[in-house]
Amino acid sequence: MALALSTCRTCRSSRYELGEKSVSKDAAYQIIHDELLLDSSPRLNLASFVTTWMEPECDKLILEGINKNYADMDEYPVTTELQNRCVNIIARLFHAPVGASEKAVGVGTVGSSEAIMLAGLAFKRRWQNRRRAAGQPCDRPNIVTGANVQVCWEKFARYFEVELKEVRLREGCYVMDPDEAVRMVDDNTICVAAILGSTLTGEFEDVRRLNDLLAANNRRTGWDTPIHVDAASGGFIAPFLYPDLEWDFRLPLVKSINVSGHKYGLVYAGVGWVVWRSKEDLPDELIFHINYLGADQPTFTLNFSKGSSQIIAQYYQFLRLGFEGYRNVMENCMESARTLREGLERTGRFTIISKEQGVPLVAFTFKAKDETPLAFKLSAELRRFGWIVPAYTMPANLEHMAVLRVVVREDFGRPLAERFLSHVRMALEELDHAAKGGPVPKMRLTIELGPPARGSGEEASARVVKREAVVPVHRSVSLAGGKTKGVC
Repeated sequence: MALALSTCRTCRSSRYELGEKSVSKDAAYQIIHDELLLDSSPRLNLASFVTTWMEPECDKLILEGINKNYADMDEYPVTTELQNRCVNIIARLFHAPVGASEKAVGVGTVGSSEAIMLAGLAFKRRWQNRRRAAGQPCDRPNIVTGANVQVCWEKFARYFEVELKEVRLREGCYVMDPDEAVRMVDDNTICVAAILGSTLTGEFEDVRRLNDLLAANNRRTGWDTPIHVDAASGGFIAPFLYPDLEWDFRLPLVKSINVSGHKYGLVYAGVGWVVWRSKEDLPDELIFHINYLGADQPTFTLNFSKGSSQIIAQYYQFLRLGFEGYRNVMENCMESARTLREGLERTGRFTIISKEQGVPLVAFTFKAKDETPLAFKLSAELRRFGWIVPAYTMPANLEHMAVLRVVVREDFGRPLAERFLSHVRMALEELDHAAKGGPVPKMRLTIELGPPARGSGEEASARVVKREAVVPVHRSVSLAGGKTKGVC
């Protein structure tokens, strides 16, 4: 124990305290580089919606802008202009009622979490202003959502003292039921939040039906309950794959929308967006004005300083891909998701609970009730091949369900999908042998990844560059009475 404590103190001294002397730049780089080799490969991380590949030209732009503080708008006016262009592109993509010569209302954020905080604050302040003007109490605001919302909604509710009223999920319905949501609305409801692309299953909620039911409820009660659409995952999918789907500002009660640039906006982590229907939906008192950086600058963000690189990268993608390019990428992602879905169904072991219309992902459970715990074992087994596939239980009312989810991003093409399916079959075989009490030889593969395909004439690539058997090692263990027993 004394040795263990001594070692721990040594580690703490060398790694958790600032060193007394400098080291060479080469040594510092190599130490950190070598440690980071133990991280998983981002492109094999099928748990994350976040972009893990961009073109080298965009990587170059990111490095060129990495030393610019976006908060210094007067010093970097072109970067500010790129953000404004992005806001207007997104607002028009979401059918905001903005004239040809008008500018949209919105802001870039560090992700959808900050975007949701800002939208929520705008709803809360507008509700408070209305209540105060009518001489009514405004100390008990609430938001109605489904139980499938991302944790950022819980954070908003807790941080800004808003009650979160969640519509429970039920067997076969893994998103918010609009009818039940409207029944939970009262005169303290600041908004109803709909999800375009559930984190759990990728499914789009029925925003059109929610709008119609809520409009009827508003007419009956005299309330003015609006809708916010959390389109973190689906906002850059629906316009390109489902252009006739009404979920955005085409619906009159939708007042604000957030979307993650670092998900299907195809930018590395660190950029989100929130846009409002009109200036009236963003109270003026929430916007601050500063002049100590050289000119009057309006600001409505939770933080101040942040890098400019992701804003620049977002504009690069808009310019580079256009509508056609984004549609091609999303179609490729959906095709890979179909390959996965069909391959998993062919095993005969899984029930697919995700819908074909929605975010390109596949969420599935084991068919047999007694195999539910295998979801977590399969997740662990797939890590041996390098894949990160989350296994999780569903929210309240469905806790008995254990779900696995594979998110398909741009850099996960058909070759990788087929390789993944082969590894699933191998992992299932090994789990079945283990359940019967017998070990089986295992295979470790090293995969080399090429760039993803973007056009119809391009082909993604993934090839095995190293294949090695992992043979169980048998050792003899002495037992009482001098007997020995082989152990793997």
